Amino acid sequence: MASDSDYERQAQAMLERIEQAIETHAPEIEFETEDEILTLEFPDDSRIIVNKQRPLKQIWLAARAGGFHYDYDTATGRWVRAGGHELLADLETFASRQLQKPVRLR
Repeated sequence: MASDSDYERQAQAMLERIEQAIETHAPEIEFETEDEILTLEFPDDSRIIVNKQRPLKQIWLAARAGGFHYDYDTATGRWVRAGGHELLADLETFASRQLQKPVRLR
């Protein structure tokens, strides 16, 4: 990613996209954003945390499955981690496991 402002724009857009997708497709998941940290809370009191890591120009995700770091791929316009795993696809998988039913965010 070329600049801090590019990172900020893309990272903020992704957090907002996640919030909108949760509101639309998974209303049983509560969420709150505070200080660039998006916390998803599930009915069983488990959580998934998605947050910006400005110094590294990454988005980090923490779930029961573990912790994952995503970089913005300018060629595809997606946030991806090692192995080509895409942030929204991973989030759908992890949220589905924690909610114990399919969650679609795309």
